[in-house]
Parts: sequence; C-alpha cells; structure tokens
Amino acid sequence: MSQAVVAEVQGNVAVLYMQNPPVNALSQSVRVGLIENIKQALDNDNVHAIVISSQLALFSGGADISEFSGGNLEPHLPNVLDVIENASKPIIAVLNGPAFGGGLEVALSCHYRVTFASNKVGLPEVNLGILPGAGGTQRLPRLAGVAKALDMIVSGRPEKASKLSGVFDLIVEDPSNLLSEAMAFVQKVIADGAKIRKTADVAIDKASAPDELFAQYRQGLKKQARGFFAPERCIQAVEASVSLPFEQGLVREGELFMECMGSKEARAQQHFFFAERAASHVSDYDKSTPVRDIKQVGIIGAGTMGGGIAMNFANAGIPVIMLELKQEALDKGLALIRKNYENSAKKGKLTQQAVEERMALLTGSTEYAALSDVDLVIEAVFEKMSVKKEVFAALDKVCKPGAILASNTSTLDVNEIAESTSRPEDVIGLHFFSPANVMKLLEVVKADKTSAEVIKTSMQMAKKINKVAVLVGVCFGFVGNRMIEPYGREAARLMLEGATPQQVDKIIYDFGLPMGPFTMGDMAGLDIGFYVRESRREFIEHDPSYCVVSDRLVKQGRVGLKSGRGAYMYEPGNRTPIPDPEVVEMAKEEAARLGVAQRDISEQEILERIIFPLINEGALILEEGIAAKSSDIDVIYVYGYGFPVYRGGPMQYADEIGLKKVYDAMCKYRDELGEYGGHWFEPAPLLKKLAEQGKRFADFKQ
Repeated sequence: MSQAVVAEVQGNVAVLYMQNPPVNALSQSVRVGLIENIKQALDNDNVHAIVISSQLALFSGGADISEFSGGNLEPHLPNVLDVIENASKPIIAVLNGPAFGGGLEVALSCHYRVTFASNKVGLPEVNLGILPGAGGTQRLPRLAGVAKALDMIVSGRPEKASKLSGVFDLIVEDPSNLLSEAMAFVQKVIADGAKIRKTADVAIDKASAPDELFAQYRQGLKKQARGFFAPERCIQAVEASVSLPFEQGLVREGELFMECMGSKEARAQQHFFFAERAASHVSDYDKSTPVRDIKQVGIIGAGTMGGGIAMNFANAGIPVIMLELKQEALDKGLALIRKNYENSAKKGKLTQQAVEERMALLTGSTEYAALSDVDLVIEAVFEKMSVKKEVFAALDKVCKPGAILASNTSTLDVNEIAESTSRPEDVIGLHFFSPANVMKLLEVVKADKTSAEVIKTSMQMAKKINKVAVLVGVCFGFVGNRMIEPYGREAARLMLEGATPQQVDKIIYDFGLPMGPFTMGDMAGLDIGFYVRESRREFIEHDPSYCVVSDRLVKQGRVGLKSGRGAYMYEPGNRTPIPDPEVVEMAKEEAARLGVAQRDISEQEILERIIFPLINEGALILEEGIAAKSSDIDVIYVYGYGFPVYRGGPMQYADEIGLKKVYDAMCKYRDELGEYGGHWFEPAPLLKKLAEQGKRFADFKQ
C-alpha cells in the first residue's frame, strides 16, 4: 500500500493522512493511496465516516506538475474525486493548512469540509496557463457562489476560509482546536444519520449568475488578461457550471482544460514556473558552504533607489542604517520612505502600527563610522566608477571583517570596484530594479574573487527580502541592461528609417510588454541613456546613427516625462504620451544628414528587429557564461523588464518559434541593412550552432 497516505482508525472514524513532502503534491502515489485507503475504510463495517487530512503543514499544494509531461499516470485526479464523491460513507476533508489547486478540488469533492478561519485556499491553475481540471470549475460555484468562484478561478488568488462560509461546514477560530472540533463535528455527522451530501447535487441559482455577470467580468478583465489564453477559458468553464448539468459541465471543463494544456501560453507559463525555481539552483556553492548572518544592513545613498532598497530590509524586520554625507539629503530620504509607508497605510495595505515599526528599524547617519558593525552594506550612489571606488575604499576602512560590501551598480565592472578594497572576496553586485521596494528581481553579480560564502549569503538574503535572485557574471550591463541596449538601439534606428515612436510602441505593446521602448525611455528619463552612451562612445563610434535623435532631444532639455517632453509630449500632471510631429521631423532631418533612406516599415520587421537582437544578445551572454542557463535570462526579463510571462521570457519565446526563424531573420537584416546590418545583426555563434542542429536554448549546458 502507498506510503504517501497513511490511515488510522480512531473508534468509528478512519482518518487518512496525506504525507508527500514537501507540499503534499497529488502525485500518483498519493492518488493511489487515497483510493486504496478509502476502499479499505468502506469495506470496514466498524468505520462509519472517513476523514481526509494531512500530516504536513499544508493540506495539499495541488497537482505534481512534473507529471504534466505525460506517461501513464493513472488513476487521474478526476477518477480519485469520483471515488470520494460517490463513496457510501460520509467523507470529511479536514484542512489543517492551505489547499491549492487539486488540493482544494479534493476537499470540494468531499461531503463535508472543516478548517480554521485564517487558512487560505485557492485554485491558482491560471498562473500555469491552465484551469482547474478536476471539477474545480464546476464544484466551487456550487458551494462558494458563482461570482466568488469566478473571481477565485480567473484571478488564481487564494482566499481566506473565513470568507468562504458556503464552502466550509465548520470554520474553527483557533487552529490548535481544529482536530478536536473536527472530530466532534464528524461524530455529529454520524449521529445525524451519516448523510452523504454530494457537491454535484447542489443546484446553482441561475438568477445569481445572469449573462451580465460574465459580460461585466470579461470587460473588467480586459487589460490584465491581455495576451493570456487561460482566463477566457476559465470564464467559459464557470459559465458551463451554470448552463449545463454537472456531468456535462465536467466534460466541458475537460475540453477547455485540454485546449489550455495545448496552448503555447501554457507551455510558456509552466516553463517560467520552473525557471523561477531553477534560478536559485547554482553551482557556485553547495550545502556545506557556510552562510553569514545578516542582522544589520547599511545603505549608502538615501535617494529613490537607496530608500527603496532600505524598505525591503525594514519590511523583513532587519534594521538599516542609511548614510548620506549631508543631513538635508538624509532627512529628505527618510521622509520619502515614511510617505511611501503612509500611502500604503491609507490604501489599507499596512496598519499604522506596522508603519511605525518599520520606520523604527531605519536610522540615519552622515558618518561612515556608523557602519562599523553592519553585516552587509549596499552602495546606491551615482553611477560613476570614480564615485563608486571612493565609496568602497571608505567602506574598506570602517566595515568589520566579514561584512559583505555590495554595489547596486546597474552597468559598471564589479571587479574594478572590488579592486578598491583589500577584501575583494567580500565584494558583490546586488542590482536592484527600480522601484526597488516593488520590483521582485535582484541580479546578484559575482565578481572574479567573490567568495562562495558571500554568493550563498546574498542568494539566501534575497529570499528573506522577498526578491527573486538570479546569479550573473560581470560584463557591461550584466544580463538585463546589456540586452536592453540592442532593444533600444533598434527602436531608435527604426525611427530614422521612417517608423514613428507611436507605431513602434504599439507593436511592442501588442506583443505583450507593458510599454514600448520610446514610452519606457521617456518614463525612465532620456538623460540616463545619454549618460551611459557618453561613457561608452568607443563602443558605438563606428555607427554615426546611434541614437542620434535621442541625443539631440537630451541636448534640448527634452529628457522625457519629468521635463514634459521627450520622444512624446506630456500635459502637466498627466503621464499619457502625446505624439509629437517635431520628433518625426527631427528624425527626417537626421536621416537626410546621415544618408539613411526613409520608407514604410512592416509590423513584422519592426517586431523582429527589436526583439531578435535582444535574443541574439542573450545567446552571446549564455555562450560567455554570464548567465548559467537560458531560463535565468527569462526570469530576469519577465521580472525586470515586463517581458510577457505568457511568452515565457525572450529565450523561451525563441525556443517556441524556433531558433532557425530567429537566425534566418538576423542573417536577412545583416545582409539587407548594409554597413549598419553588418555591425549589429551578426548572429551569435551559439544561435547559429543551435539553429543548425535543430536544438533549443533550453538544451544548452555550460
């Protein structure tokens, strides 16, 4: 008998405990164990009721998605739920912890459900590009109500049990009393005649789910579901629970589930699910590598970035000392942090007490000596090598042995920064993305001499502050900003060749990014890119057309949203870009000066010329070992740059459409665009090799 489910008979009740660490995934062994133990309990005349619970902290995290790749994995979950729902003795689910996906579907198929008020349950399958495929879309509307079920299934968000009184027959306030109160409830069920209450038999009041409910829901979902395949199928499945009898509803759910499973969006979202987890698996350290304790953190620079970084640590309960050389700048920085917290409190995201607790963890100083006892210090000052080196030389003198010295640089050489200290093994890059208190990504940049201990500590620290860390090597811009360079460069060049900013931005927005390159440049500030170009003129001097319009805009003071004009115009207090004919005229003038012919450019060419060079740069990064695996690049691009998760990231997108398509297009533009094409569209050797072999980036191993 399966060891993933253990059974014990307590008087007249058989209690089945799932025990499949770490999250009680409903793997084949669990499914087999449930059926075997239920049948055994049904055959035992002394057993009058059956309880399904868990010996782990979770009731169940849901399906084992590693099984999605196929094989004979009977019994399938719907078969298990059939056995539960059609059992001749009452089956009671006692949820001792969270139940997600298939875990909640198991509970919904039981005849009664018991849990505690603060417990969370949900059907998050939409996040994997699919829908609940074991009756969740048919059973949840019958118990929770159609509107609530629709919201839970389409959003994938978990809900507290206290808000799901229709789902649970008993909600216990104190989790420590759950088992005793649950067993008392089971005895009452037995005493009342051991009635079988099938969720399938619950009738849905069609008046509670008029057509307008679904129409309004679709309308409200338009923006956030843009590009995703599964949300609409989730809605259709819930509609089926209202319009069809239960058995037919299950059939329709199954059809929609298979549609989702076969979609490129599901492949992308499932790839990303694994990619995010794989990012933490690195070869630079092992289990025996010690980890340093981070009890106190220093932040140098109390500006927008420094303040955002500080908030991450305060949110995690870690004290922070913020350093600014001028008291005025320090006071301003701390006041901005308080304002951010107060805004969160106004929105109900924080209590006032929590605001004060977090602010109490933040102190300031104008003296480097105040950092003498910190375990980690993060520098967030102006992006200039001479300034960074000066800061690190000062830190080297005051910080205690074993303190980790980190730079928040977004482009600069961490090896060179490390050389300004006597302890390069303790120096690392921690590249936070703006706004640092919101963005989930953290590029952890290992320098040549960074110790395994410092790398491991940094990767684990990222989890504590709720970041997704990706380990990368040293090169200009690391992974994210190095790849954004060809993306921005091609947008600028396409404008010279005759495309308008709004045309380019619309194509990239329609592809799935939150905004196009020109809008993004205006939002960030065109001066930022200008300063980067000024520091790297030797890299681009062979191309006189390189971002010439952007340079001209900056020299005129048109640096984007903050100045009211950039690639677009902006009305005061309004972030909506307004097309500017002057910019189009400026591009015509520069094109004429440089001898660049203007023409009508197809949508396909615009998309390929902006996205494919970015992918090509990713191939170079992989080949150079700057990123350990292609999925790491995908994590960086989804979390750091808004690449659509339903495309899985740029490298997964390339794998999906075929590397030969990307390679052939790079060769085409290299040959068609003359000297410019020769400079910028040479395919990466790795792209060429994999395309010729019919392989994917995912197949490449260092």
